[in-house]
Amino acid sequence: MGLDPGLRRLALGTLLAAYPGSVPPEWAVDLVADGLAGHTLFGGNVIGPTQVSASTAMLRGGRSDVLIAIDEEGGDVTRLAHATGSPYPGNAALGAVGDVTLTRQVYQAIGTELAGVGITLDLAPTVDVNTADDNPIIGTRSFGADPEQVAAHAAAATAGLQAAGVAACAKHFPGHGATVADSHHELPTVDVAPELLRRRDLPPFAAVVAAGTKAAMTAHIRVPALTGTLPATFSRTVLVDLLRHEYGFDGVVVTDALEMKGAALAAGGIAPGAVRALAAGADLLCIGAKVDADLVERVATEIVAALGDGRLDRSRVEQAAGRVADLAAWTRTADRTTAASGDLGYAAARRALRVEGAPTGLDRSLVVQLHGNSTIAEGRVPWGLGPHLGGGAEQIRVVAAETDPADLRRRAAGRPILLVARHLHRLPGGPELVDALSATHPVAVVEMGWPATWRPEHVRAFVTTYGASHANGRAAAEALGLIH
Repeated sequence: MGLDPGLRRLALGTLLAAYPGSVPPEWAVDLVADGLAGHTLFGGNVIGPTQVSASTAMLRGGRSDVLIAIDEEGGDVTRLAHATGSPYPGNAALGAVGDVTLTRQVYQAIGTELAGVGITLDLAPTVDVNTADDNPIIGTRSFGADPEQVAAHAAAATAGLQAAGVAACAKHFPGHGATVADSHHELPTVDVAPELLRRRDLPPFAAVVAAGTKAAMTAHIRVPALTGTLPATFSRTVLVDLLRHEYGFDGVVVTDALEMKGAALAAGGIAPGAVRALAAGADLLCIGAKVDADLVERVATEIVAALGDGRLDRSRVEQAAGRVADLAAWTRTADRTTAASGDLGYAAARRALRVEGAPTGLDRSLVVQLHGNSTIAEGRVPWGLGPHLGGGAEQIRVVAAETDPADLRRRAAGRPILLVARHLHRLPGGPELVDALSATHPVAVVEMGWPATWRPEHVRAFVTTYGASHANGRAAAEALGLIH
């Protein structure tokens, strides 16, 4: 016996799915016609603007107000530019510049690009206050470590996106910036008193609520004083008492991907997690990236079953679906002010750059990019100086812990060595390689990750980009004389 059509449609109205490939499969469009709230686009769905526009038009053929979401943060997390790297610096660079007008302009330009290809919901900005220097998942996605600074830029980013007619989704509530674990792989714990959260992590969320953000995303983190043993995504205390009642948020609460280990392991699977998130006060449930029709139907079936066995009240699911429908209606009627990007992102990256020492005589360097793993959020997006090198420079890629400094000196053949890395201070073998080389050889460093206080002792120059986007790479190459 099949699901009651009305209850199935109600359940689908709370789900944000995804699909594989560059063309929406028939089932993805059919589910939209059946009431699915929308789909998220990932790098594998993107070839170029014309193709994305065709995909979003196909989805709108299923229903005109379908939500089409994407993680387009600029900087290290980009989907539209996953093949080349983003032409915009990310939040850490914008925070380093310290110009909230620039932040608004950059996000309005990003919003204009998204609206131009039919995307209506940006799962951005990241408004976490990155207070843990070795945070493995936020880092350069954050505007900084100061709550007031992050709050000001978070509000500006939200205003910029929504001025372009694209809904903003501030993330990750109640704050992922103090974690030293990645919620894609495990359930991080932030064991602090709620008063500290209010001073340190929550001011940016208050700012985006005041700025009118249309959505906010939950964090799969555990704050024992508020959430007990479960992630915030499943905590009514966090989503209703704190976010809605204390902070006055009346928009759509979106879950981070329920396929992530921080949620799925705690709930016993994606479908049970969907029920728990709805019961806790979430409205739009992001299933994840690896989604097919069967998974969507399993989640919808579990929600309908929960309506029947008392785990969910119908009024709660109707409230969630209603908020999602209101968001979809806004995306169709929102005023749009377009913003041409031009050289905006590259100019912003140049302003963010910090150069210590003397970056001269490096135009014919041996450029050595040190391998570092990408996070799931970042994906395999190209980074570094390679795309920007002039004819005189040579680039190689190595693993720091497996590299003999003497081999690099021989390869350099008297030329300076330019080491390019992300999070060099915590890269296995990285600090040791820098020290061994710089003791007897001219060396400069380009740090493209979250900046640390660590500095190698004998390097000629130390360049901090605050991110690894295409724009950040070009700014560093220009400063080092590698572009002619």
